Amino acid sequence: MVSTAQFRNGMVLRMDGQLFFMAEFEHFKPGKGASVVRTKLKNVKTGSVIDRTFRSGDKVEDVRLEKRKSQYLYKQDDFHFFMDSETYEQYQVGAETVGSALKLLKENETVEVLIAEGAALGVELPIFVELKVSHTDPGLRGDTATGGTKPAEVETGASVQVPLFVEIGDVLKIDTRTEAYVERA
Repeated sequence: MVSTAQFRNGMVLRMDGQLFFMAEFEHFKPGKGASVVRTKLKNVKTGSVIDRTFRSGDKVEDVRLEKRKSQYLYKQDDFHFFMDSETYEQYQVGAETVGSALKLLKENETVEVLIAEGAALGVELPIFVELKVSHTDPGLRGDTATGGTKPAEVETGASVQVPLFVEIGDVLKIDTRTEAYVERA
């Protein structure tokens, strides 16, 4: 059991027999009365987001979150398949659970899958990934006075702003937190 003072983003809570992922929380002290904690909770199974307010000092059951180093194998229909790097066990994760990580995720990439009670809650990419440019317009010679950028499509289909000197076939180092170009690899 955890109290509202121990709430953190990314926690997994059990309420009403269901698992909820804490997306946001905010301590709020109104002019009168006791302080409260406002939260946005995402239902792990349905994906629906609810707003819930707790009184200060309320206790809720927390669920242990485990990170498993896994290798991304392939996509089939609306599911993505991963293999645990230690046990070689394979499991499937829905596209909505993988979320925005899909834009920078390529086959054979090593990631961390967040697991709670045997259910995958999300996928964490490494901080930097290396992806090959599959399409970009040629940069114009002499158009570098302002340090301009242009869009480039990488092998996963994501679009990234890159400097004008980047060409098709270049391998780029991309920051997964901001989805921004860092350097050529």
